[in-house]
Amino acid sequence: MRTKFILRTRLLASAFVAFALLIVVRLYFIQVVDSASYQQDAISQYVEANPDSPDRGNIYFTSKDGELVAAAVMQTGWRIAIQPENLKNATDTYAKLNAIVPIDATHFFASAAKPNDPYEEIAYNVNDDQAAQIRALGLPGVLLVADQWRFYPGGNLAAQTVGFLGYVGTSTMKTGIYGIEKSWNSTLSLPDNGLYVNPFAQIFTNLKSVLSSDPSAQTGSVITSIEPSVQQELVATLQTVMTKYTPDFDGGIIMDPHTGAIIAMAQLPDFNLNNAGSVTDPSIYSNRLATGRYEMGSIMKPLTMAAGIDSGAITPDTTYDDTGCATYSKAKVCNWDFKPRGVISMGQILDQSLNVGAAWVATKTGYPTFTRYMDSYFATTTGIDLPNETPPDLHSLGNGTGPAVQYATAAFGQGVAVTPLEMIRALAALGNGGVMPDPHVVTAVQYENGITRQVPVGAGVRVFSTTTAEEVTHMLETVYDDYELHGAIKMQHYTAAAKTGTAQIPDPAGGYYPMGIFIHSFFGYLPASDPKFIIFLYAYRPVGQEYSAYTWDEPYYQLEQFLINYYNIPPDRN
Repeated sequence: MRTKFILRTRLLASAFVAFALLIVVRLYFIQVVDSASYQQDAISQYVEANPDSPDRGNIYFTSKDGELVAAAVMQTGWRIAIQPENLKNATDTYAKLNAIVPIDATHFFASAAKPNDPYEEIAYNVNDDQAAQIRALGLPGVLLVADQWRFYPGGNLAAQTVGFLGYVGTSTMKTGIYGIEKSWNSTLSLPDNGLYVNPFAQIFTNLKSVLSSDPSAQTGSVITSIEPSVQQELVATLQTVMTKYTPDFDGGIIMDPHTGAIIAMAQLPDFNLNNAGSVTDPSIYSNRLATGRYEMGSIMKPLTMAAGIDSGAITPDTTYDDTGCATYSKAKVCNWDFKPRGVISMGQILDQSLNVGAAWVATKTGYPTFTRYMDSYFATTTGIDLPNETPPDLHSLGNGTGPAVQYATAAFGQGVAVTPLEMIRALAALGNGGVMPDPHVVTAVQYENGITRQVPVGAGVRVFSTTTAEEVTHMLETVYDDYELHGAIKMQHYTAAAKTGTAQIPDPAGGYYPMGIFIHSFFGYLPASDPKFIIFLYAYRPVGQEYSAYTWDEPYYQLEQFLINYYNIPPDRN
């Protein structure tokens, strides 16, 4: 028995010794004999944390059914880098890499010609499949570096609204520099890369997210009210005008007039967010709907009419004698066709878009009172959650005691300048019972822990009574039904309230550009009895049509038909 135990012990000890010898031999071959090969394998799979694209929350669009659609996400993958001194054949290496990932030849060979440089990056945004193919080649001097980057699945969709990342000053870390990426940067900037989360800190974060009164104070993803199909339709509408009338640029907004939620916001030219660096004109990055300030022309007339009615200076049945031209402060103000209309009602001022009539309403209202209403519409920015909103310019109105011509021209939208966002907010009060809503694009924040919190929306500002809103709306229904394209776009089963605007463009040298150089604008809301949407459209310096009715009436009609069908809006007219 003892003999068998000793034998088993010796056999076991021998097995351990043999196994140890095998490990030693294997280590010798790995560390000495095959060390160069294993070193090259290690180099070819080299991984490091990417220093310039920090982890970041997503941006989502929202479909009409409430589904989230990715607008901006973080994508993981690889960069390709080379060590010039370890390249055996630069030409052969380039050919093999370029067959898998397109690589700029000039940059590659310039990098390969730096023998004393240990690290040169030659390609970015390489996916896992491409990296696996490159790794299988075992190319000497080629490195695969772990990477992550911002990816925009929609490409051009809502580019100026979504925005993109870039460098600020001397920082080596990318941050939001346009659009939502900038205005919601602190929310989207996640605190770590997600590789390790202290469970106690995570519990505290969950509790903090629930108790916080300000959802934007926590980090996570943001959910917008942008509806991707509506956004695409708006872009198609703008493209129609862009192609036919070749303006310098055009743009549009579709908004819920009750809540201020932006359903679509677009401008052309636009750009692909995934290739923003290729843009040669940086002004295209800017969202002119928030930053561009313009004299809007006749779409101001409904607001002038609302001021007159709400102040009690006039009623819808008031009449005046239209003389075709009138003099204010020794300056002549004329209708668009210089023709008099005689004694007509207030509704005809909007129907026929009469400058003299709008100026008469402002005079009848009284310039201090008229100025007070204009201030209530446009004294401040909208406060939209997008960067760099430009404030309105009402300096010509002063305190209501300036030259009469300044109030006469402001009444029909010249001499005062506002952004498209500020304009649509004020006009929305006509469809929202006299209350201007608070425009916004972000509706909720989705935290990393899965909790989603709605972003509070203000109640808006009342600028005139519900009765005033209803009376001006009825006037605008007539404008749409009987006067836009001479009634050709009137809808049988739906009401709409609308107005066009054709405005002269100020010349920086003084005065205005010659006739024929205009901004064409259009706004409308539908159904007029209970609006689901308000639409604003404009084109800067279109060619081939003098008046906006011919530029925008038909595109607007097609856009409203899309909205009616897409949202299955019930008819409001028998």
